[in-house]
Amino acid sequence: KRCFPPGRKVQSSKLGPTPPRLLTEEEYRLQGEVETRKALAELRSFCQSPEFSAWSTVSRIQSPKRFADFVGGASHVTPSEVSVHEREFGLESLFIDEQLFEEDDDDDDEDEDSVNG
Repeated sequence: KRCFPPGRKVQSSKLGPTPPRLLTEEEYRLQGEVETRKALAELRSFCQSPEFSAWSTVSRIQSPKRFADFVGGASHVTPSEVSVHEREFGLESLFIDEQLFEEDDDDDDEDEDSVNG
């Protein structure tokens, strides 16, 4: 017999690993915000470091001023980009999707009536 320290859970090797806990919608959104802020800070830091070749980068991008503003601490998105994103993926889009799916359900009911009628 094997001896296990007290309090340690013993898992049968036949069961395999336990699946990871899935995030809630709120946890997923929060983790996305935290990780995005962290990655943007790392990017800013790298762009301000001596290893970064500013001239070669600026020569290849469409909006050098916007890039410089970002490196200086400005937001990585414009207000108009936020607005477009909210329209496409925010609450408005959820409402529109609901209406579309409701219309599809109504169409299916009409199709069944014409077949059965």
